[in-house]
Amino acid sequence: MEFVLIDMFSLAMDKMKDLRLEETVIRSELFDVDGVPLAEPIARIWDQVWKFKARPDDVLIATYAKAGTTWTQEIVDMIQQNGDTEKCKRETTYKRHPFLEWYCAEPPSARYSGLELAEAMPSPRTMKTHLPVQLLPPSFLEQNCKIIYVARNAKDNLVSYYHFHRMNKGLPDPGTWEEFVQKFMTGKVPWGSWYDHVKGWWKAKHKHRILYLFYEDMKENPKREIQKIAKFLEKDLSEEVLNKIVHNTSFEVMKENPMANYTKDFEGIMDHSISPFMRKGIVADWKNHFTVAQNKKFDEDYEKKMSDTSLVFRMEL
Repeated sequence: MEFVLIDMFSLAMDKMKDLRLEETVIRSELFDVDGVPLAEPIARIWDQVWKFKARPDDVLIATYAKAGTTWTQEIVDMIQQNGDTEKCKRETTYKRHPFLEWYCAEPPSARYSGLELAEAMPSPRTMKTHLPVQLLPPSFLEQNCKIIYVARNAKDNLVSYYHFHRMNKGLPDPGTWEEFVQKFMTGKVPWGSWYDHVKGWWKAKHKHRILYLFYEDMKENPKREIQKIAKFLEKDLSEEVLNKIVHNTSFEVMKENPMANYTKDFEGIMDHSISPFMRKGIVADWKNHFTVAQNKKFDEDYEKKMSDTSLVFRMEL
């Protein structure tokens, strides 16, 4: 009987803890920053983000959210550390590569300021951003920094972003799948329109030091794409180190790596029981989500919005 009472007490305490978290973590509203919806905490510190001072040897990883960012960060870190897996476990991804614009004040246990981390970091720094190119702090282009941009096909990106919203209380409530499809198509999601994002960076690559990669190419032939990144970063890798990087940055290995899978960060904000941060990492998962009607509507809209660019995506491999 005593055991049952203790168990009931611990269950009650857990429930109270969950309730406290629900009270302290309020889902963010979206605020317009120069025509782009951003989470309220980012909008609050926008002046500081815009005035950020990049250094010439900074490396920036830029993506639309859920387009292979963490994967690319791990690849870049492993290249920079010459394949030393222990060095790549020195800290979690969020601390190794500051998320430039992200700011989170509540709850205090999950407080994060990408700006503060970046400013305190010695050179050479590697950072990440989800900002569209027109909102990128001007100093990155003025300093001619190396920028790696990764783009993922719209349908898979949408699916991944929907599940990320479900598990991440730092983002607005996604609503139903149907509602989220509509929000994505109209750009009423954090960091704005996927279409403007991928097209804007595509255009910018002709004038700046930007390596533009595709998620689908990375899945199809990771070794080839890792070699491209290494060449861009001016790093010579032996065949042995290259193979080690391919293995250690595979989805299966990274999913089990607490330094990369976000299980050690943002407790109370990210709920991996709803959907793991590293969910599937595949191409064409959209086929498991879109109805025939949704797919038809999406394709028609996509064709219109992508008619003014040479950019082409593969929706399946």
